[in-house]
Amino acid sequence: MHVVRAGALAVCLFIPAEGAYAQSTAWPGTEWARSAPAAVGLSAPAFTDLDARIRAGEFGHVDRLVVIRHGRLVVDEHYDRDYREISRGTRTEIGCGYGCPDPEWDHQFNYLHPDWHPYHQGRDIHTLQSVTKSVAATLVGIAIGRGAIEGVDAPLLPFLEGYDASRVEQGLRDATLQDVLTMRTGIEWHESNRPIGDTNTTIQLERSHDWVQFTLEQPMDAQPGERWVYNSGGSQLMAAIVQHATGTRMDRFAEAHLFGPLGIEEYHWKMTPAGLPDALGGLYLEALDLARIGYLYLRDGVWDGTRILPEGWVAEATARHVTRPGYGYQWWRPDPGGEPVWAGQGFGGLMGLARGAG
Repeated sequence: MHVVRAGALAVCLFIPAEGAYAQSTAWPGTEWARSAPAAVGLSAPAFTDLDARIRAGEFGHVDRLVVIRHGRLVVDEHYDRDYREISRGTRTEIGCGYGCPDPEWDHQFNYLHPDWHPYHQGRDIHTLQSVTKSVAATLVGIAIGRGAIEGVDAPLLPFLEGYDASRVEQGLRDATLQDVLTMRTGIEWHESNRPIGDTNTTIQLERSHDWVQFTLEQPMDAQPGERWVYNSGGSQLMAAIVQHATGTRMDRFAEAHLFGPLGIEEYHWKMTPAGLPDALGGLYLEALDLARIGYLYLRDGVWDGTRILPEGWVAEATARHVTRPGYGYQWWRPDPGGEPVWAGQGFGGLMGLARGAG
């Protein structure tokens, strides 16, 4: 979900290597090598000031701040939050907090209860929310690199041949995987322009049984490639695309071809009622493991000498395919002050990966 800010926030920042400091790039093993900010050319007082502002509550309920500088852990701050007390007595369209008397809310899509959000069942893995979309798109890239998908110009609907297409409008039959990746399928979708409630298309999707079928049955209000609209249902299509193309469920494909090679062992991925991984917001990772995915992108898709992403994918996926807002293949391009930056963003604020390109 992307529609409003929530109570929990985790932040990972990646700063590219420049000049003399670029010569000492390291790869993490079980743990990241550590370094003081000054030793890698960064200002320690700047991070001290940021830490103080987080502790003062200026940015809401931040849980973790991680900064990686050319393969070294520079900042790793934890901020303990009592989500039982924070959520106690709260109830909205998307959840019921601690002490909720309603058993119908005892499930993984309760966004207010500390058993489910922001951590999963008391583990250190933290919800990524819509940063999941960036990871899911990464898996599409890996499937392309492995030859399971011809490329982003491939037509969409052949990957969804197991679904009922009788209500699919003609325009969607011209859509490609690139239209899905850039959120330009032309499907009418009301997520960021509607309050959380019955009229919000993503709320409707999450209350349905089959999220892919629900998305396919929505009307079109533009031609594919014509207009950008934030569409979590379109992102969910990636789970079906990867499974059809590879014959492997997306989470298991990730274990074999992304998490495993990067050394990521701990994760949780929500499943939709129809049995697909929740590709629009259901992945949980520990912050330093999320950092591994960011670092993979910083190293052009190569991990310690082994190519994980196809050559050219990083540049293509993080390019500004959409100008307003800046958007790539499920990656944002906020470019503050004109500085090239790519980022993963999710429900609750910036929760993922960011990189300055200069």
